[in-house]
Amino acid sequence: MTQRKINARDIIVEVEDPTATPEPYRKIENLASVTVNLGENEETVDTTDYDSEGVYEQEIMQRGASMALEGQAKKDTTTGALQPGRARVEEMAGEDNVGYDSLGKIRFRHPMDEKWTNWNATFSLGEQGGGPNDKVSWSATITKSGKSWKTDVTPAGGGS
Repeated sequence: MTQRKINARDIIVEVEDPTATPEPYRKIENLASVTVNLGENEETVDTTDYDSEGVYEQEIMQRGASMALEGQAKKDTTTGALQPGRARVEEMAGEDNVGYDSLGKIRFRHPMDEKWTNWNATFSLGEQGGGPNDKVSWSATITKSGKSWKTDVTPAGGGS
């Protein structure tokens, strides 16, 4: 077995969109950075007591994860429309999406992976803007809600 370093830029991130065909997922386009934090929202409890002999002890009580997405804003020059994947992220992060309506699904993988990692998640938009010589930035945070699950990558239409 040969081991090799993998390119961060090759990660594929897709957001569920029931209007997408043939599969209900859209690739989130033109990302410049994807950072998965598998320790986000982790909660621990201190279990140190007199029998710990002066050594700190803890247990994890809650697991969590998040994904930070960054790129540059990109719109259709005629209609002003966002790319479909980004539009879906912005739709999910809309201010009217609260409670159960704030939950959506994402899946992500590296091209070498045989399975997708899937999350139920909430979506939040980050800062957008820039200086006089910048392109407008775009960012979003996707926060996992509940347990992850794996699904097979299907050869025909198996996502981007």
